[in-house]
Amino acid sequence: MIETVAAVNLMVEEVLKIKKNRLAPDVLTGKEKRICIVSGIYGDELQGQYVCYELIRRIKEDYGSLTGIVDIYPTLNPLGMEARTREIPGPELEMNGLFPGSPSGVMGEYAAYCVFEDIRGADFCLDVHGSNMYLHEILQIRMNDDCVEELMPYARALNTDMIWIHPSNQVKSGSLAYELNKIGVKCFVTESSYAYKIDQDYGNQLVDGIFALMKEMGIWKGETIVPREPLVTNDAEMAYINSESSGIFIPDVTVSTFVRQGARIGTVVDVITGSVEEIVTAPKDGVISAMREYPAIEEGSLLARIVGGERT
Repeated sequence: MIETVAAVNLMVEEVLKIKKNRLAPDVLTGKEKRICIVSGIYGDELQGQYVCYELIRRIKEDYGSLTGIVDIYPTLNPLGMEARTREIPGPELEMNGLFPGSPSGVMGEYAAYCVFEDIRGADFCLDVHGSNMYLHEILQIRMNDDCVEELMPYARALNTDMIWIHPSNQVKSGSLAYELNKIGVKCFVTESSYAYKIDQDYGNQLVDGIFALMKEMGIWKGETIVPREPLVTNDAEMAYINSESSGIFIPDVTVSTFVRQGARIGTVVDVITGSVEEIVTAPKDGVISAMREYPAIEEGSLLARIVGGERT
């Protein structure tokens, strides 16, 4: 059932609407578990659009296996998606800093409030992101270190390549995941691919994981995959590779590749002289978890991340 979660009057008699699709068994007992899938907080991140579509499609194919409630919010920032911008157009506000919102606030704050209150009481919420236009990311979960004990069982079921644990003092308040965890709704973020793109392989991998998690939660009784074992890491295990020159970055490897310390991962070239400005090498053994996607760079630009760590 499609419901309007928030409606805000705009100029020229237009209305901003944020909608969700609730999928639930035909007969409810009142004891069902509820999972929320959220996407589209940033208007340039499209990966979650495919995840929401594919999740709904698969549930409809085997609706009799649904034993709990699945609330899917594909587009929390519809104006940003229409304008192809990360922020809410007009006020240029980042929606992922407005939660829990305000019932008397301006457009973005009011919309955030309506969404937040609608999710309140859920057993779990997954916030699906799609990286930015500069970096191609492997499918990963990001969570705070003060929520690991509560969130790790959910994270391990989601079939991702990596779980990245951040210090809680580095996570800003106002994000959906941060504020939901504060009120007892378990939530973390997934990242994958890059902005303005849908990667169906990553999308299908995550949807497989969502069904596996739903089965563990008692929301789904159909067949599911056995989730892969993710690489669990933290900031201390993550090496950042920044450019020492300007030009065009040409990678020699792709994300998910394991490299040895000193291995060549790409070059920075000068297109007017045809010269190689820099040979970029790996500072440690590890897996490429992120690789520069937008090739034009300046000195200091992030080119890649390499992660060590260990699998669970």
